Amino acid sequence: MKLVTIIGLLASLAGPSGRGYAQHVPAPPVTNSAIPVVRVSTGRIIHRFFDTSPLSPSGRYLALFRFPQETRSPKPGEAGEVVLVDRQTGQERVVTQSRGWEMQLGAQVQWGRTDEELFFNDVDTTTWQAFAILFNPITNQSRRLGGTVFMVSADGRWLASHNLINSRYAQVGYGVIVPEDRVSRNIGPVDTDGITITDVRTGQSRQLVSIRDIYGKSVPSIAIPNPQAFEYYCFQVKWNPQGTRLLTTVQWSLRTGGPRQRAVITMRADGSDLRTAITPDQWARGGHHINWTPDGEHLSMNLNVDGKPGLELITVRYDGSDLKTVFSPGSGHPSLHPGGLPFIVTDAYPDELGLIEGSVPIRLMNKQTGQEQTIASIFVSKAQGEFRIDPHPAWDRSGRYVVFNGFVDGTRNVFIADLKNRLEAVGKNNPSGK
Repeated sequence: MKLVTIIGLLASLAGPSGRGYAQHVPAPPVTNSAIPVVRVSTGRIIHRFFDTSPLSPSGRYLALFRFPQETRSPKPGEAGEVVLVDRQTGQERVVTQSRGWEMQLGAQVQWGRTDEELFFNDVDTTTWQAFAILFNPITNQSRRLGGTVFMVSADGRWLASHNLINSRYAQVGYGVIVPEDRVSRNIGPVDTDGITITDVRTGQSRQLVSIRDIYGKSVPSIAIPNPQAFEYYCFQVKWNPQGTRLLTTVQWSLRTGGPRQRAVITMRADGSDLRTAITPDQWARGGHHINWTPDGEHLSMNLNVDGKPGLELITVRYDGSDLKTVFSPGSGHPSLHPGGLPFIVTDAYPDELGLIEGSVPIRLMNKQTGQEQTIASIFVSKAQGEFRIDPHPAWDRSGRYVVFNGFVDGTRNVFIADLKNRLEAVGKNNPSGK
């Protein structure tokens, strides 16, 4: 099958402070009729991440985030735009602004249960307090909530978040920006930081588990002899589709500098039953990007399990058991089809799979047959660090569409691929979907 290609010439360009950046010489997309790909928005704009879809529950709207600029770090109080694209009319409008964002995931813009529930982060610049907003894009009414949001439960009932301010010491680009004197370091496994949840109905937020809880109660144990010599942070937190469990990663590195150690931790929605799904030793062999699978009992991840170069895409039960390789090679940001079809979608980093040109594939992999095809080959530039442009391909809730980011015409863009024909063909040949 002819590949969908969205590739242009590129020239390397030194960005601010010597950071690697790239400029794209415009080239029109070339698509085929089997998997049509459409650019839905352009100009400093992204969708959030690979674990939530920017498509609204009805499928009518896309919720995106537009940066005020895209070549330097955000400043405290600098506002970006929450953007709504109407797929029926093609119209795009700015529905509100946010000062609670960074370069990788924007303001964490994502949907709740209906098209009238849109969540994102903001910052009060008089107090420098970060918080989540529940916004109704139909009525333009909004409500401030008590905590921040990294991920909303599928029913829109609960928000979960790690510390989006302090976590910049874990990794820059995924939180919110406040003045430096408002950011603190976690020395040892502290009880003042951890995972918070917010009740959307009441707006009240509370700490669900602390880093000290995770350190002391996770099974198998992640305890070490000298924890006070390390800084500890949670990084990312995700609901399973059923809203019954959460996952997070905890990472620690020496206060004097050096490589970080990481583990994947799961828990029930009430913070109990803390389990180490991926141990530090397992992760140290190589791995990245954890996600829930649709059954809510297993997780998927790129992980080196055979000791050979490269990563495998694995699934593992929330307690660390039942680890299986489901596709090889792994790469990028993988997620399984939400409706149970044997498909996995992912992208790749420019240094994975032997890629060197600044373009990466959006991979559609069939775990049943072991075969894959490329939905698109998208230019992402050679930007690095917090300015890196990741496609973050995400299934919509129906499992028909995949939305991803790209860098075309010298700026960030958002694209949508329609997999209807491909999925229907597989469904006819495999009615069980297994």
